[in-house]
Amino acid sequence: MPEGHVTHRIAGELNREFGGREVRSTSPQGKFVGAEVVDGRVFETAEAFGKHLYVGFEDLPERVHIHLGLIGKFFFFPDADPATENARWRLTAFGPDVTMELRGPNLCELSTPEQLAATVAKLGPDPLRADADPEMARARIRKSAKPIGVLMMDQQIFAGVGNIYRAETLYRHHLDPFMAGKFLRRTEFDALWDDLVELMPLGVRDGRIDTVYPEHTPEAMGRDPRVDKHGGEVYVYRRAGQPCLVCGTPVSTEVLAGRNLFWCKKCQPRSRRRIVRD
Repeated sequence: MPEGHVTHRIAGELNREFGGREVRSTSPQGKFVGAEVVDGRVFETAEAFGKHLYVGFEDLPERVHIHLGLIGKFFFFPDADPATENARWRLTAFGPDVTMELRGPNLCELSTPEQLAATVAKLGPDPLRADADPEMARARIRKSAKPIGVLMMDQQIFAGVGNIYRAETLYRHHLDPFMAGKFLRRTEFDALWDDLVELMPLGVRDGRIDTVYPEHTPEAMGRDPRVDKHGGEVYVYRRAGQPCLVCGTPVSTEVLAGRNLFWCKKCQPRSRRRIVRD
């Protein structure tokens, strides 16, 4: 499932291509009935909240609410007719011509201001938003006995954080992913949050997730670049059985809360904490 940096990156591209322009809106599949409501309006703004994307148009109180889910993707074409019929939503602007197609999303529907507010209210702070309040996430973690590796994937705690950022930030701070959230100390939480605030904008900028420090890049270590469809240089994500870039221990993997977790048993030793401290 695309992580939050993807929706923020797409929001930026939509704003650059369509901002302030009158658009032609259709649903080739016929599954997005709101396409007709949007047709002929001026594109106003696209905005991301975690993995949720909202697209607004002038003189329309509702916004198009999109959640990509597991297979949803956006495609952009430098013409007005890409000649495809499998799009949930197609948006076109003319002079210069540009077309966006949304295919396979989990959700694409009109959302009222009240529905938008209700959805956003359920989300935790988004590290990519300037208005994020990390104390909301901190308060929820302090009350939980669930593993921190589970909590970091909970969108009510960290909006937009997915499996890659979960695994990589826990590794970068040598934290046991199975440790109960309530044992996470203030300094550790602050370090995790600051890391997300630093790393995720790089994902928006580059369109890939890179998490290794300069001394662990392929150039610095004299190793081959990582080859993976997700791209990016990482420490543990999807590197099960391969040697840790720091200590050489084979990277471990285990299903945790329905998703594959990756970690290094030596760099992230099991926590023995039994007392909650701030």
